[in-house]
Amino acid sequence: MSELFTNKVAESGIITIDLENYFPKEEIAVFDLKDFLFMGLILKEKDFRQSLKELDTEKFKNKIVAVTCSTDAIIPMWAYMLVTSLLQPMVKEVVFGNEEEAAKKILLKNLRAIHMVEYTDKRVVIKGCGEKSIPEEAYLEMTKLLRPVAKSIMYGEPCSTVPVYKQSKN
Repeated sequence: MSELFTNKVAESGIITIDLENYFPKEEIAVFDLKDFLFMGLILKEKDFRQSLKELDTEKFKNKIVAVTCSTDAIIPMWAYMLVTSLLQPMVKEVVFGNEEEAAKKILLKNLRAIHMVEYTDKRVVIKGCGEKSIPEEAYLEMTKLLRPVAKSIMYGEPCSTVPVYKQSKN
């Protein structure tokens, strides 16, 4: 007597979204303004502008650049603008923050670019475990994006989920 096993998860029509897939694929380079400050604390405009002119920008080419200042210095807003103006034409993206913050910002940007129409009236699981640590903001963002269109939203794995939202029947 042979029994046929059926994969109920596969037959359920549940769509799994793995947030890890939306992390930036490009390398993230850090541009630390500290390296351009006098004694690591004071921005001298003339020296700063000259340093930017002499900067080897090749190391930033086609990368995501996280612009930050790792010291407790007061940086005028125009300094960030100058750095962005210099780097933008050759990099994939310029964001404010350290490497971790940059990855989070690009992750959220990538999530917002998903065509939610694909999830209209679908049962969706947002995968809960993986190799990378997913920031809480990503789960909030996905829920906000899916709620207007999805039939249901769950968290976890298709075989073991926690219900988050279910469309009411009107």
